Amino acid sequence: MATVEKMTIALTPEMAGFVRRAVAAGEYASTSEAIREAVREWKERREPLGYTVDELRALVQEGADSGTPVDGAAAFARIRAQL
Repeated sequence: MATVEKMTIALTPEMAGFVRRAVAAGEYASTSEAIREAVREWKERREPLGYTVDELRALVQEGADSGTPVDGAAAFARIRAQL
Protein backbone atom coordinates (compact mmCIF):
# COMPACT_ATOMS: atom_id res chain seq x y z
CA MET A 1 0.00 0.00 0.00
CA ALA A 2 1.09 3.55 -0.61
CA THR A 3 2.22 5.73 2.24
CA VAL A 4 -0.69 6.67 4.44
CA GLU A 5 -1.29 9.61 6.72
CA LYS A 6 -3.20 9.05 9.91
CA MET A 7 -6.10 11.42 10.54
CA THR A 8 -8.65 11.71 13.26
CA ILE A 9 -12.17 12.35 12.05
CA ALA A 10 -15.44 12.99 13.84
CA LEU A 11 -18.60 11.26 12.60
CA THR A 12 -22.15 11.49 13.79
CA PRO A 13 -23.32 8.37 15.66
CA GLU A 14 -25.45 7.47 12.64
CA MET A 15 -22.46 7.68 10.26
CA ALA A 16 -20.19 5.78 12.63
CA GLY A 17 -22.81 3.05 12.99
CA PHE A 18 -23.17 2.81 9.23
CA VAL A 19 -19.39 2.32 8.84
CA ARG A 20 -19.24 -0.23 11.68
CA ARG A 21 -22.15 -2.23 10.22
CA ALA A 22 -20.50 -2.30 6.78
CA VAL A 23 -17.30 -3.64 8.33
CA ALA A 24 -19.20 -6.17 10.48
CA ALA A 25 -21.06 -7.37 7.38
CA GLY A 26 -17.73 -8.05 5.67
CA GLU A 27 -18.09 -5.33 3.05
CA TYR A 28 -14.78 -3.82 4.21
CA ALA A 29 -11.84 -5.24 6.13
CA SER A 30 -11.60 -2.21 8.40
CA THR A 31 -13.15 1.15 9.15
CA SER A 32 -10.15 2.78 7.46
CA GLU A 33 -10.84 0.86 4.27
CA ALA A 34 -14.50 1.96 4.34
CA ILE A 35 -13.56 5.61 4.85
CA ARG A 36 -10.92 5.47 2.08
CA GLU A 37 -13.59 4.13 -0.31
CA ALA A 38 -15.96 6.92 0.70
CA VAL A 39 -13.26 9.54 0.07
CA ARG A 40 -12.43 8.00 -3.33
CA GLU A 41 -16.10 8.21 -4.34
CA TRP A 42 -16.32 11.79 -3.04
CA LYS A 43 -13.26 12.71 -5.08
CA GLU A 44 -14.74 11.15 -8.23
CA ARG A 45 -17.95 13.15 -7.80
CA ARG A 46 -15.99 16.36 -7.31
CA GLU A 47 -13.73 15.76 -10.30
CA PRO A 48 -15.99 14.41 -13.08
CA LEU A 49 -14.02 12.88 -15.92
CA GLY A 50 -10.80 13.84 -14.19
CA TYR A 51 -11.44 17.59 -14.43
CA THR A 52 -11.34 19.92 -11.47
CA VAL A 53 -14.15 22.43 -10.94
CA ASP A 54 -11.86 25.24 -12.12
CA GLU A 55 -10.98 23.32 -15.29
CA LEU A 56 -14.66 22.69 -16.01
CA ARG A 57 -15.43 26.38 -15.51
CA ALA A 58 -12.63 27.29 -17.93
CA LEU A 59 -14.00 24.84 -20.52
CA VAL A 60 -17.51 26.28 -20.18
CA GLN A 61 -16.12 29.79 -20.61
CA GLU A 62 -14.11 28.69 -23.65
CA GLY A 63 -17.31 27.32 -25.19
CA ALA A 64 -19.21 30.51 -24.42
CA ASP A 65 -16.43 32.62 -25.94
CA SER A 66 -16.16 30.45 -29.09
CA GLY A 67 -18.98 32.14 -30.95
CA THR A 68 -22.65 31.93 -31.71
CA PRO A 69 -24.14 28.51 -30.95
CA VAL A 70 -25.65 26.47 -33.76
CA ASP A 71 -28.54 24.05 -33.61
CA GLY A 72 -26.89 20.63 -33.76
CA ALA A 73 -29.77 18.85 -35.49
CA ALA A 74 -29.97 21.52 -38.19
CA ALA A 75 -26.20 21.48 -38.72
CA PHE A 76 -26.16 17.68 -39.15
CA ALA A 77 -29.16 17.89 -41.52
CA ARG A 78 -27.21 20.34 -43.72
CA ILE A 79 -24.15 18.08 -43.67
CA ARG A 80 -26.22 15.03 -44.62
CA ALA A 81 -27.87 16.97 -47.42
CA GLN A 82 -24.47 17.92 -48.81
CA LEU A 83 -23.32 14.31 -48.74
